[in-house]
Amino acid sequence: MKSIFSALIVLCATQAAHAGEFTVIDDRADVEISEVSRLYIDGNLAAVFRLDEKSDRIVKKVMTPVGRLNHDYALCGEITITNDRGEKETHRVSSEGVLNNPDGRVFMAYGTNNFTDFYLLDPNDPNAVTHHAGATKVCAAPIS
Repeated sequence: MKSIFSALIVLCATQAAHAGEFTVIDDRADVEISEVSRLYIDGNLAAVFRLDEKSDRIVKKVMTPVGRLNHDYALCGEITITNDRGEKETHRVSSEGVLNNPDGRVFMAYGTNNFTDFYLLDPNDPNAVTHHAGATKVCAAPIS
């Protein structure tokens, strides 16, 4: 009986630590050879995306921490593309923003500016994300 009670306490504590969840879809672009990127929510690693010729799409469920309606996010990583001359180029991507009430939403990962800016967008509600282009401090650690 004691072990059942202990298990219930752990289960409730685990569930209480997360307020909700949202989905992120990352598709490999035609010129993209590979990608390794990380998504941070409120400064904590929430998901890792790896795309290549064997994996064109990754769909991840992301849990949101309890206590906040809006959540800071950062995307970090490296994207290797084929440029106009047919050569491989690797771009480091780093950007951040705020997800406005993300629970239950589906966000798409987009790359712009020749794959140097990488951000999330809800195609059904562009106001669900506030995007801040440019490097973020969270992305200072190298990808392993």
